[in-house]
Amino acid sequence: MTTNLHRAPTPRLDIAYETGGPPDGFPVLLLHGWPDDVRTWDGIVPALHAAGFRTVTPYLRGFGPTRFRGEACPRSGQLAALGADLLDLADALGLGRFAVIGHDWGARAAYIAACTAPDRLAACIALSVGWGTNDPGQPLTLSQTQNYWYHWLMALPRGAALVRNDRHRLTRHIWTIWNPGWPVPEAVFTATAPAFDNPDWAEVTVHSYRVRWGHAEPDPHYAALEARLAADPVIRVPTLTLHGGSDPCNDPATSEDREALFAGGYRRVVLPGLGHFPQRQAPEAVLEEVLPFLTRIVSGDDAASGALSVGVDTGSAKQSASQHGPGADRCATGAGGTAPKGQASSPLLTFADLLGTKPPSLAILRALRPAAHGGS
Repeated sequence: MTTNLHRAPTPRLDIAYETGGPPDGFPVLLLHGWPDDVRTWDGIVPALHAAGFRTVTPYLRGFGPTRFRGEACPRSGQLAALGADLLDLADALGLGRFAVIGHDWGARAAYIAACTAPDRLAACIALSVGWGTNDPGQPLTLSQTQNYWYHWLMALPRGAALVRNDRHRLTRHIWTIWNPGWPVPEAVFTATAPAFDNPDWAEVTVHSYRVRWGHAEPDPHYAALEARLAADPVIRVPTLTLHGGSDPCNDPATSEDREALFAGGYRRVVLPGLGHFPQRQAPEAVLEEVLPFLTRIVSGDDAASGALSVGVDTGSAKQSASQHGPGADRCATGAGGTAPKGQASSPLLTFADLLGTKPPSLAILRALRPAAHGGS
């Protein structure tokens, strides 16, 4: 795998990201979750490069080499901030239309960007998280309430101290219990754990889980974005949701019955036997769904004109432009940055409708571009 590490200055962050694949390939942004980093996509990006996609894989706020641009920036971990960061990065890189693949926190960011900037996203792919689950007033089963033990722990001083002072032991435990049936190799965790040594990781983490349930104040900078999400949560971008059938963090039931929140084509696939990190545990199973989905959509997408044709009637879809341009932000005080098959639920649009044919196999898609391209 050939990748290059870069930095992109945005209004609030200097975002570190890896990029690879053909320089002229259609851009795909891949967003990791918590507690994770860009290495989570190592089993995915080579096939994307071979299929002709250019990938951009950033470290989220509070992770790895990504840094806030000023001390005045609140170390917010609220979900709207993650979605805004995604759009800010796309602006900084000069991307017009792009696709996004997100896992966990990254999935929530992908949904938010797709909801608020449907003109920018050609496709949204989310792993291990359902849309419409950000509301602190959402109903929770007792089973899911138990799954969220770490949310409740972080609301306490004891939990915050654990995040700040014993982060590697905590996250290693979480990796173990979130991946039943897959003994995570120690070397795999060791490659990612340094990303949690970012000086802002603990504050971003604690704030994220506290603010979701009303135990911390949100950053007022994102108030308008939060209001837009509350007023119209419907996503008008073709969306694929993948969920591990044995996920002990977000039970698969939490992504069920979400069809009414999608007006641009939607497919949900449960991957049997997989835990919370399907892209790490079984990248081939993820690619069997992701590659046909992306290939069909991008082949019908005129990136230059911003048109999208995926066999979906979007005539009644409302389009709302992104308000996350690269303008000045008062908190930025520093200089610019240095630079077995899954089973689908009942979708509004079936995968066969979207593709117009049986999904091609991974081997066929790889054969389209047999050699991976170097990084840009």
